[in-house]
Amino acid sequence: MPKFVSSRLFWIGLVTVIVALVLPTYVSGYVLGLLTVAYYTAVFAMSWDLLFGFAGEVNFGPTFLIGVGAYTAGILDAHFSPGLSIWLCIAAGALAAVVGGVVLALPALRVSGPYFGLTTLVAVLMLQNFIVVAAGLTGGEIGLAVPDVISIDAKTNYWIALGFMLVSGAILFGLSRSAIGLILQASGQDKIQAGALGFNVTKHKLAAFVVSAFFSGLAGALMVFYMGTASVSTFVDVGVGVQIIIAAVLGGRRTVIGAAIGAIFLIGMGELLRPLGELATLIVSVIALVVILFFPDGFLGMIRGGAKA
Repeated sequence: MPKFVSSRLFWIGLVTVIVALVLPTYVSGYVLGLLTVAYYTAVFAMSWDLLFGFAGEVNFGPTFLIGVGAYTAGILDAHFSPGLSIWLCIAAGALAAVVGGVVLALPALRVSGPYFGLTTLVAVLMLQNFIVVAAGLTGGEIGLAVPDVISIDAKTNYWIALGFMLVSGAILFGLSRSAIGLILQASGQDKIQAGALGFNVTKHKLAAFVVSAFFSGLAGALMVFYMGTASVSTFVDVGVGVQIIIAAVLGGRRTVIGAAIGAIFLIGMGELLRPLGELATLIVSVIALVVILFFPDGFLGMIRGGAKA
């Protein structure tokens, strides 16, 4: 712990948190709303980084877990409201994501490399088809209207999203630096050698998948009750998953905190360049490509100047 406190990574994180804490005093409700979405996206990216950055498993379908959590919470609220509280729906969404993660992980972890990635990608496509087919339950292509929201106050939503991101980031970062995180890194680099050392590689990767599923589903459920609607384009679409993956890699793989930085950067730049129309997507994509190609450690690696956290 003393080593971490004295590291550059700690001070970068501390300054970022301080800035986030004072922002509501100086920015508009619109900006707070944008940052609220960015913070939930940051949790998506951090959860993905735990599985890929540390366990070495390429998950092409992060939106499967997000979508299960979001739609479960949204469906319960839409069809059983006012019988169920929002927080019970959110808890159910997180639990459903964990169950879905286990169901997906058990067969997926039997394969590795691109086959694992393809398995998770197929899961996303299956979820998309289910949402369209079961339109009476899910709202289909139009989307599911959620009658309740956590709050209509921009500052309240901002504080909830910020607090959730900070707590999630602290837990995921602590997990990545624990013995479990070291075992995941070892198995991600050479699972045969890790197994030879007596580590149960499959069990630890399953645990990482479950943790990733929990935070992804919980973030998805919370975001549903912020936006007041659930749709494929917002939570499940493959393009959303690609954005999450790019955010994690762009910010810095195997850092957790870097994934949050990458997510906030992508959301912020996308909004800043919105007046440019389709050109905005091209500019952000070029920036991401340059960073990934020439700075493999991402933004956080650039900021740290190669210093170890």
